[in-house]
This record gives sequence, C-alpha cells and structure tokens, in this order.
Amino acid sequence: MVLFSLVATHADIDLETVAQLSTGASGLATSALAGSPAVAGAVVLATCNRFEIYGEAPHPDDVEAARAALVSEISGASGLNEQLVSRSFNTRTGPDVSRHLFAVSSGLDSAVVGEREIAGQVRRALITAQHEGTASSGLVRLFQAASKTAKDVGAQTALGSRGLSIVSVALDLATDLSENPDWSTKKAVVFGTGAYAGATMSLLRERGCTDISVFSSSGRAAGFVATRGGTALDSASLPDAVAAADVMIGCSGSDNRVEAPELARIRSASPQPLIAIDLALTHDFDPAVAELDGVELLTLESVRLAAPQEQAESLNQASGIVDGAATAFEQEREARSVDSAIVALRRHTMDVLDAEMEKVRARHGCTAAAEEVEFALRRMVKQLLHVPTVRARELAANGQQDDYVAGLEAVYGITVEQHAARRPASGTEAECPVDHSAFPAADGQRETA
Repeated sequence: MVLFSLVATHADIDLETVAQLSTGASGLATSALAGSPAVAGAVVLATCNRFEIYGEAPHPDDVEAARAALVSEISGASGLNEQLVSRSFNTRTGPDVSRHLFAVSSGLDSAVVGEREIAGQVRRALITAQHEGTASSGLVRLFQAASKTAKDVGAQTALGSRGLSIVSVALDLATDLSENPDWSTKKAVVFGTGAYAGATMSLLRERGCTDISVFSSSGRAAGFVATRGGTALDSASLPDAVAAADVMIGCSGSDNRVEAPELARIRSASPQPLIAIDLALTHDFDPAVAELDGVELLTLESVRLAAPQEQAESLNQASGIVDGAATAFEQEREARSVDSAIVALRRHTMDVLDAEMEKVRARHGCTAAAEEVEFALRRMVKQLLHVPTVRARELAANGQQDDYVAGLEAVYGITVEQHAARRPASGTEAECPVDHSAFPAADGQRETA
C-alpha cells in the first residue's frame, strides 16, 4: 500500500479556483472508492484556502490511476475540464505526504502561520472519512500522527501561545478600520453554522461583542445559537439585521451569497458604516460590495497580507518538530511494510514443519516420542526465524524492504501476497496437541518471529 496526496492551495493557485475545485467535496471520497479499484482509501481536507485529497493505493503503480480517477470525479462535480483540474493539483508521494500534512495541521502552511483552526479541520476530515467508510488504516494512522504533531507544535513552540487564527486576524483588521474600536457597542451578523462560525462567535464574545445574530440558508441557525447564544435569523428577519449591523461575517460558503445591489438596497437608510468580512472560500458576499459607499470588504487575501510574520526561531523549532515527526512516521510505516513478509516466511516454515510432523505421526502415532520430536523442531524453527525477522526490521528502517521481499522469493520461492493471505496449515496437529507456550525461546533471543 502507498500513500499519496493531491494538493491545491492558496500558495499555488488563486482562491477562486480552489473554491471551484472544492465543489462537491463532500461526496468525492465515496464516489472515488466506488469508481476505481486503484483508490483504496481517501480523506478530503477542504478549508477556506486549500483543497487536498489524501489517498492510499494498493501499489505504487496504481497511484497514477488513482489520481486520474480523483481528477475525473472532481471535474465532474466542479464543471471544470480535466486538464485544468489536473494542472491545479500538486501530487505528493512517499515522505512528502506526511511532511506536508503535518506542516498543514501545525499551521505552518496557512495564510496565518500558526493558526489554530486548521488542526481541528484535519481532525474533522478524518472523522468524516471514518464515518463514510473511506479512511483506510494507513490514512487513519497518518491523520492521527498529524494531529499529535500539531499538539506538540502548539505545546512546545511560541506559535501555540500566540493563539493566532484567520478569524482573529480578520477581527483585528476590522478593529483597525472601525471608527469606534469598542466591540461591546457593535452589532454583528454571522453567516453560517460551521466550525468557522463557531470560532467567530467565540472570538466576538472574547472581544466584548454581545449583540450577535446568526443566519443559515440551511435553516440550522436556531440549533446553532441554542448552545452558543445569539439570535437566530431567517430569510424574513435577515434584511433588518443586516441594515442595523456594524459588522457582517461570512463563514458559510453557501450558494446564497449577498449580492451588491441587494446590500445597497438594504443599507440605503443605514447611517453607520459596515465592515463585511468574507471568510468563505466560495464567497458569501459579492466582491462588488467593496465598491458600495460606507462598506469596507475584508477577504481571505486581506487576512493573508495582514498576517504577522512569526519569529524565525519559533518557525525553525516548529519545522524541526514536523520533520522529526514525519521521519518517525515513515520509519514506522516502513517497518510495518515488512510485516506481511515476516508472516509469509513464518507460515512457509511452519507449513514445512507441519508436513514433517504428519510423517512422524503417520509412523509413530501420537506418542511421547512424536511430541518430543515436535518440541525439538519447533524450538529449532524459532531459532532459525529470529535472525531473518530482526534483519527484516533493520532493512525496512533503511527503506530496503523490497530487497527483503525479493530475497524471500529468490531463496524460498515465497510470494508474499499469497502467503500473507493464507491461514496457517492445521495438518493433524489437533490430534496430538502440544503446549507450544511451554517452549522457551532460543537462548538469549527474543521471540520476535
């Protein structure tokens, strides 16, 4: 099995294209697994400035077919032609997959370096994939390791103590633009009920804002405010709330965006200026609202440009944690990759032993002599398997697991995939049971086989 990822972010393409690519992201993993045997697992990470797909393929030769299947699914859902979709994604394989995801989860690849929301989005991406049944075991381990790395970066570096986020930087910008920086006097309207909306509500309250209304085109506002406070809006009450607002914040990314002419009509009699903060990848507010009198529009690009530069020491420390975690993950993964080879060698050897024991029992029956022979043979097998098992782990740690598998086939004629799938041969062992747990391991050796 091999991990790979398709990555489209603000660092490489414009946010509008990222938004278009992410259309239909919710069903991508399920449809890809159903449509192509080359895709053995998939987890989709879609945020305000990135769209990434992490996948697992049965074999390195399947990665290109898996990529093609995903590109085709994305093209069909987004309406973009396949050539454009393909060009928009960078493909990563091998150690680059874990190193990139660990950096993303730790906030090192964000518009606001060290931002904290992304770690939660990475966790939720895995939870969603597990719920949908698209997360393979390799991807589960990858995302769990990414979450642990993010916690380590937060606990061990100054990036965690800063508590920066895209939302907090956006609110800082809004404060700077306001005639009155006192948030306790402001009325805010939040669009959306997702994770960003929740983070926005919390930060607004931290700054003293208590007059917060929430609108959701899906009708979930009432349930959202029931646990967070605030006032739920519907289509009928939304215009009056926007007319009276000092700040409106878009966090939903729904298809029902606020158009400039509509906002101009609603705000025609409003005496106070309005700050519109659009944090949605697909735009909750028509970009043309920036041209309206009395309206200031802040976007993700505004946030990116205003984000403070972190100290080089903190970044270097965080990068070191990420690199170390990625190296450890890859070493563990390489060690796991020889497990099937170790199992194949053990089963091959035990099959030979069982066959010989059948001959012994056929000649001597289930006698004490037969049991003594089996005792001696099993002890010898354990001794013989110890060194090949240890050597397999050593080779895997150096990335030479393929050499080990090739050696098994050349020396023993063992095809790993076939033997790993077989059940241990039962022979006639049940007729003359021996307490194998009573057999000591080889002198001075651990039973690692």
